[in-house]
Amino acid sequence: MRLRNTLAAATGAFALVLTLPTSASAATGELTYVFIDSHGVRQTGVLIDPPSRECITIPEAADEARLPAHSPVNSTDATATVFSGIGCQGDYFTLRPQGGRASERLKVRSVVFS
Repeated sequence: MRLRNTLAAATGAFALVLTLPTSASAATGELTYVFIDSHGVRQTGVLIDPPSRECITIPEAADEARLPAHSPVNSTDATATVFSGIGCQGDYFTLRPQGGRASERLKVRSVVFS
């Protein structure tokens, strides 16, 4: 009897684990943006499959002595909130999933995906 109860409990626990929803750990897709490199040349940067719910500082805009990035395009499956400051500080703007974009006037240094 004990073996049957133990087996039933283990089977039930295993079934429960299989049915629990898992949280997404990354947005799927790309966020592109424009930045000016150290030679003054306009370049395109990209974040591929970025982590969700983590503040990401745009690498090319991490130094406040350099110009911020601009013209972000969100081609991920998550909402992207871009910030004017490093560490997801300052003014912010939300870009919808699958094509949300902003103009050259929007200056960004960091982003978080929902």
